[in-house]
Amino acid sequence: MSREKVLGLGGVFIRAKNAEALRKWYFRHLGLDITEWGGAILPNDTPETYWSVFEEKSDYMPRRQMTMLNWRVANLDRMLDQLRAADIRVEERIEESEQGRFGWAYDLEGNKFELWEPPAAA
Repeated sequence: MSREKVLGLGGVFIRAKNAEALRKWYFRHLGLDITEWGGAILPNDTPETYWSVFEEKSDYMPRRQMTMLNWRVANLDRMLDQLRAADIRVEERIEESEQGRFGWAYDLEGNKFELWEPPAAA
Protein backbone atom coordinates (compact mmCIF):
# COMPACT_ATOMS: atom_id res chain seq x y z
CA MET A 1 0.00 0.00 0.00
CA SER A 2 1.49 3.39 -1.00
CA ARG A 3 1.79 6.17 1.50
CA GLU A 4 -0.04 9.48 0.96
CA LYS A 5 1.97 12.72 0.95
CA VAL A 6 1.21 16.39 0.52
CA LEU A 7 1.42 17.80 -3.00
CA GLY A 8 2.25 21.43 -2.21
CA LEU A 9 1.11 24.40 -0.21
CA GLY A 10 -2.66 24.46 -0.01
CA GLY A 11 -3.07 27.80 1.69
CA VAL A 12 -1.67 30.36 4.07
CA PHE A 13 -3.86 31.86 6.77
CA ILE A 14 -3.16 34.97 8.80
CA ARG A 15 -4.93 36.19 11.93
CA ALA A 16 -5.37 39.98 11.83
CA LYS A 17 -6.52 42.70 14.18
CA ASN A 18 -8.15 44.46 11.22
CA ALA A 19 -8.70 41.89 8.46
CA GLU A 20 -10.13 44.31 5.89
CA ALA A 21 -7.26 46.79 6.28
CA LEU A 22 -4.68 44.00 6.02
CA ARG A 23 -6.36 42.61 2.85
CA LYS A 24 -6.22 46.08 1.30
CA TRP A 25 -2.57 46.44 2.31
CA TYR A 26 -1.60 43.17 0.58
CA PHE A 27 -3.60 44.17 -2.51
CA ARG A 28 -2.05 47.62 -2.70
CA HIS A 29 1.56 46.69 -1.96
CA LEU A 30 2.04 43.09 -3.12
CA GLY A 31 -0.59 42.97 -5.85
CA LEU A 32 -2.69 40.12 -4.43
CA ASP A 33 -6.07 40.01 -6.16
CA ILE A 34 -8.49 39.73 -3.24
CA THR A 35 -11.70 37.83 -4.03
CA GLU A 36 -15.20 38.45 -2.66
CA TRP A 37 -14.60 35.77 0.01
CA GLY A 38 -11.66 37.78 1.38
CA GLY A 39 -8.69 35.75 0.13
CA ALA A 40 -6.59 35.30 -2.99
CA ILE A 41 -5.91 32.40 -5.30
CA LEU A 42 -2.21 32.34 -6.06
CA PRO A 43 -1.01 30.92 -9.36
CA ASN A 44 1.81 28.44 -8.95
CA ASP A 45 3.73 28.37 -12.21
CA THR A 46 6.74 26.63 -10.72
CA PRO A 47 6.85 23.28 -8.97
CA GLU A 48 8.57 24.38 -5.78
CA THR A 49 6.79 25.54 -2.66
CA TYR A 50 8.91 25.20 0.46
CA TRP A 51 8.01 24.35 4.03
CA SER A 52 10.47 24.52 6.88
CA VAL A 53 10.57 24.28 10.67
CA PHE A 54 12.86 26.56 12.67
CA GLU A 55 14.05 26.01 16.23
CA GLU A 56 12.08 27.94 18.85
CA LYS A 57 15.12 30.13 19.61
CA SER A 58 15.83 30.95 15.96
CA ASP A 59 16.24 34.62 15.11
CA TYR A 60 15.19 34.10 11.49
CA MET A 61 11.86 35.73 12.30
CA PRO A 62 10.63 37.77 15.27
CA ARG A 63 10.08 35.57 18.35
CA ARG A 64 6.50 36.80 18.76
CA GLN A 65 5.71 35.61 15.24
CA MET A 66 4.77 31.94 14.88
CA THR A 67 4.69 31.92 11.07
CA MET A 68 6.30 33.84 8.23
CA LEU A 69 5.25 33.98 4.60
CA ASN A 70 7.76 33.64 1.78
CA TRP A 71 6.58 35.33 -1.41
CA ARG A 72 8.20 34.43 -4.74
CA VAL A 73 8.97 37.55 -6.82
CA ALA A 74 10.40 38.09 -10.30
CA ASN A 75 12.63 41.05 -9.35
CA LEU A 76 13.57 41.49 -5.70
CA ASP A 77 15.15 44.92 -6.14
CA ARG A 78 12.09 46.40 -7.86
CA MET A 79 9.73 44.91 -5.26
CA LEU A 80 11.80 46.28 -2.37
CA ASP A 81 11.99 49.70 -4.04
CA GLN A 82 8.22 49.66 -4.53
CA LEU A 83 7.69 48.90 -0.84
CA ARG A 84 10.16 51.58 0.28
CA ALA A 85 8.42 54.14 -1.95
CA ALA A 86 5.20 53.35 -0.07
CA ASP A 87 6.97 53.96 3.29
CA ILE A 88 6.82 50.28 4.20
CA ARG A 89 9.44 48.99 6.63
CA VAL A 90 12.03 47.04 4.63
CA GLU A 91 15.18 45.42 6.00
CA GLU A 92 18.24 46.78 4.24
CA ARG A 93 20.11 43.49 4.00
CA ILE A 94 19.73 41.16 1.03
CA GLU A 95 20.98 37.58 1.14
CA GLU A 96 22.27 35.90 -1.99
CA SER A 97 22.98 32.18 -2.35
CA GLU A 98 22.60 29.35 -4.82
CA GLN A 99 18.90 29.30 -3.82
CA GLY A 100 18.44 32.87 -5.07
CA ARG A 101 18.09 36.30 -3.49
CA PHE A 102 16.15 37.07 -0.31
CA GLY A 103 14.83 40.27 1.25
CA TRP A 104 12.45 41.06 4.13
CA ALA A 105 9.75 43.57 4.93
CA TYR A 106 6.87 44.06 7.38
CA ASP A 107 3.15 44.29 6.70
CA LEU A 108 0.60 46.71 8.16
CA GLU A 109 0.40 44.76 11.44
CA GLY A 110 4.15 44.31 11.86
CA ASN A 111 4.38 40.75 10.53
CA LYS A 112 7.75 40.10 8.93
CA PHE A 113 7.61 38.44 5.49
CA GLU A 114 10.27 37.20 3.14
CA LEU A 115 10.61 37.98 -0.56
CA TRP A 116 12.42 35.42 -2.70
CA GLU A 117 13.79 35.86 -6.19
CA PRO A 118 14.70 32.34 -7.39
CA PRO A 119 17.94 31.96 -9.32
CA ALA A 120 17.78 32.45 -13.08
CA ALA A 121 17.27 29.19 -14.97
CA ALA A 122 20.54 27.86 -16.30
